[in-house]
Formats: sequence, structure tokens, C-alpha cells
Amino acid sequence: MDQIYFLIFLSATFLVAGTIKGVAGLGLPTAALGIMTFTTAPRTAIALLIFPLILSNAWQVYRSGAIRSTFKQYMPFILILITFVWLTVNLSNAVSDKALLGFMGFSILLFVAVNMLKNAPFIPENYDKKAQIIAGLFAGIMGGLTSVWAPPLAMYLTARRISKEEFIRVSGLIFFLGTLPLVIGYIRQGYMTTQLTLLSTYLLIPTLIGFWVGEKIRSKMSEIIFRKSLLCLFSIMGLNLIRRAYFP
Repeated sequence: MDQIYFLIFLSATFLVAGTIKGVAGLGLPTAALGIMTFTTAPRTAIALLIFPLILSNAWQVYRSGAIRSTFKQYMPFILILITFVWLTVNLSNAVSDKALLGFMGFSILLFVAVNMLKNAPFIPENYDKKAQIIAGLFAGIMGGLTSVWAPPLAMYLTARRISKEEFIRVSGLIFFLGTLPLVIGYIRQGYMTTQLTLLSTYLLIPTLIGFWVGEKIRSKMSEIIFRKSLLCLFSIMGLNLIRRAYFP
């Protein structure tokens, strides 16, 4: 019976996280981890995220289109991200859960604080490649250690003043490609057991249902409402991560 309740809990978690992903284009791992780690060990929770992450981002990329041109434009970010996810994923055992949660929380709140300013930072075209390298570096390190690299990516994309639909297209492609070295690293470290692989595969169902619901919600949102919803979402996540790090 406990296993049935746990399965229901996980299904509800990924339904909510998938909806957030569908609305904002990101936030699936942060939301799912934020809920799962109340009852699940962090490394197990990350393993359960693997297949929902891969397929939801693949679906987001497919639905958004323009894959080749997007990859070409954001190649510096993608290459740096993949490289540093691969380099740091094997170091995840050496970092305490408390340190990771605190780092994630403060990074998210920094993103919110910067973008709530009346004159939020803007990255001009001639500084774009440098900004991609810096943001990709931070995203890769954070992603390899925690499976969450949304804050650096969101900070970069927001500073570039891109449209809502381009935000969705770019974040989907970068998340999909960045997940691949994470998957390989977790398989090599033995985290992806047969049981966790099957459970992670099942969690694709509530994730994609939530993603579909989130897309419907996003289609009715204006650019301003979208941005405010994104900041509100990250504020809640950041505060919750800090609470869990310092006030368990």
C-alpha cells in the first residue's frame, strides 16, 4: 500500500512539474526535485528525472522547430554546457546536499532580483558569444552537480530580450542536449538501476500530460504575464530550496 501511495505522489509531482515546464519552457527538474526530496533521497530523485527530462525537452524541441538555426546561433552555450556537465557530474558525490540546495536557491533568487529591476541588464549582440560562454559555464557546473541548470540559462535569455516563443525553443534544445551527458554519467555511476529506469519511464506519462496542459495555458498568456509568471515561479522555488538547506 505504501508503494501505491508513493506512486501516486510521484505521479502528482510530475504532473505539476510537467505543467510548469509547459508554461515556462523550464522548471521541470527544479519543481520535481523540490517536491520529491521531501520523501526521496536526492540522488534517487535525480535518477527518476532522467527520462521525463529527455522526452519532455525532445518534445519541446520538436514542437518549436528551427532546430538547425537555433543550434548554430547558440552553439557556444551548448558546447560549454555539455562539456562542464560531463566534467562535473562525476563530482556530485563529493558535494553535500545542503551546499547544493543553498547554491541552487541563491542562484535562483539572484536571477529574480536582477530581472525585477526597472532597468534589467541587457546583453547587446556584440557581447553575445562571451555571455553564452560565461552562462554556459555556470549552467554546466550547476547542471552536472544538481541536474538543474535553468537559472543561468534563464538569466542569459532574459538579458537578450528574446520573445516568449524563442525562449521556449532555445531552452528546450539546450536542456535536451545538456541532459545527455547527465544520463551517461548517472548510468556509469550506477544510479540508474532497473527499478528506477522503469519508474522514470512510467513518469513520462504524467509529465507529458502536464506539459500539454501547460502549453495550453501558455498559448493564452501575453509576454508581460509570461515574464511575471516566470519570476514568480523562480521566487517560490528559490526560497523553498534555501529553506530546505538551512531550516530542514
